Amino acid sequence: MRSGKASSARRPSMRDSVLVIDDDRGIAEALAIRLRAAGLDATTAASGARGLACARERRPDAVVLDVRMPELDGFEVHARMKREPALAEVPVVFVSANVQDSERQRALAGGAWAYLTKPYDAKEIVATVRAAIEERRRA
Repeated sequence: MRSGKASSARRPSMRDSVLVIDDDRGIAEALAIRLRAAGLDATTAASGARGLACARERRPDAVVLDVRMPELDGFEVHARMKREPALAEVPVVFVSANVQDSERQRALAGGAWAYLTKPYDAKEIVATVRAAIEERRRA
């Protein structure tokens, strides 16, 4: 975990960072453990508001974002990120138990990089996050 203020300039030795925002702490931490095992620097936030604050502070390379959260849902977190220049280009991978196509379309139309449904395969999320980070680097 990095400490202090995050910078947009990255040192070559720094691992790619992922912020996992999910109000189910068990799910968030389990996913963070898998991401860390895959060589990524993973941080968790247990609410949309905390996640947004953490994204502002840490400027992650990617965000895994739950859709359904109390107070500030994933769609609103994503919309607010898109309005902030420092966060607008951070790829967001939505995760949701909702398999309705309308929710998936809403996420992708709003600029999400991907939309995966729960229960998900952790290997699929790791691969999706890595692909999102690599695509952003090439852009």
